[in-house]
Amino acid sequence: MNRRRRSPARADHTAAALAVPGRTRVGGGTAELLADADRPDSWQLLLDGVPQSHVDLADPPYLEFEYVRRIGHVLDLVGETGASLDVVHLGGGALTLPRYVAVTRPGSRQRVVEVDQALTDLVRSSLPLPRSARVRVRADDARAGLATLPDASADVVVVDVFAGARTPAHLTTLEFAADIARVLTPGGVTVWNVSDGPPLRFVRAEAATLAAVFGHVALLAEPGTLRGRRFGNTVAVASDTELPVAALIRRCAGDPMPSRVVAGDDLIAFLGQAQPVTDAASEPSPQPPAGIFGL
Repeated sequence: MNRRRRSPARADHTAAALAVPGRTRVGGGTAELLADADRPDSWQLLLDGVPQSHVDLADPPYLEFEYVRRIGHVLDLVGETGASLDVVHLGGGALTLPRYVAVTRPGSRQRVVEVDQALTDLVRSSLPLPRSARVRVRADDARAGLATLPDASADVVVVDVFAGARTPAHLTTLEFAADIARVLTPGGVTVWNVSDGPPLRFVRAEAATLAAVFGHVALLAEPGTLRGRRFGNTVAVASDTELPVAALIRRCAGDPMPSRVVAGDDLIAFLGQAQPVTDAASEPSPQPPAGIFGL
């Protein structure tokens, strides 16, 4: 059972759903909104049949997907508890994390770069943002949008971008990570959603890429995924300052589906001989097995 997270000022943050279950053509394929039968005012967004996002309009801090909950843990631990943040989201989906930050970090300034304008239009019209949200969405390629941002202008950069079920090659590289480092404030954090399976070559290479740019890296994932037993999502966290590893361990261990945190010497051992990925040699993330993320 998933743990519920209720906003202490719920009435100020809810928004009425205007969604109607059904399919809509968007730039990236066919988007479908499905009502969550177990949670009133909750919706799931699918793209070409693959679950992309879950939104609880009555309770925006509720995070249904396990990997999104792990990203939520990271966001909770950046800076002072509850203080506003400048957050850049590369990849928008149903704007689940911008909603989360808007409620848990009131006053935060958030910028979203989402290439699919039709998808953004569908989400904003059908699943309205909380009234208090300060969220600006730009229609652009994630890396191109990042390049337009000023130096030291974001406390957090979240990377959760997929074309179909794969992360595009140009969003996996050393050069991309270096531009994120440029945009981050001192002590800022970047969080990447990395999709991979046995033998974990891709996630190791991504961790090595982040380690080549940032001084501190940690990986958060289910034990079975990190052992190379199954395909899944690994959350990679990186910063130029020490990460709150002990706090992340406690939070991840307390989740409905507990996950491991790999950092320090354990991360060095996990990386093995993995090398950073450059633009010249980049490839998209692996294609997931058929049905792995299906309903």
